[in-house]
Amino acid sequence: QVQLVESGGGAVQAGGSLRLSCRASVNYYCMGWFRQAPGKEREGVASIERNGNTRYADAMEGRFTISRDNVKNVLYLQMNSLKPEDTAMYYCAADGSAERCRIIADFNYWGQGKQVTVSS
Repeated sequence: QVQLVESGGGAVQAGGSLRLSCRASVNYYCMGWFRQAPGKEREGVASIERNGNTRYADAMEGRFTISRDNVKNVLYLQMNSLKPEDTAMYYCAADGSAERCRIIADFNYWGQGKQVTVSS
């Protein structure tokens, strides 16, 4: 059974940092982070292939860093210089498709989500 369990997140003031972690039951080829703010559609944040290749949504590049530990099957998202507009539920996701990794969309497996709240 596929399991993706997130941890971390929470509340921080603007300009601060938070880290999310996601423990996976399987070492998937592609893992990623998505987020959904109230009243908005879910959007891709970043993805990482098993070989370490990464991709970021434009709004997050330079502030967020995605990484993974293939031995422990753990995915990370380091978020720096956080802004109030980064407030959202953040989801860990996984998939076996290189194409879905490239476009950061349509992943098949999902965690339960972790709330990130950034105050001004």
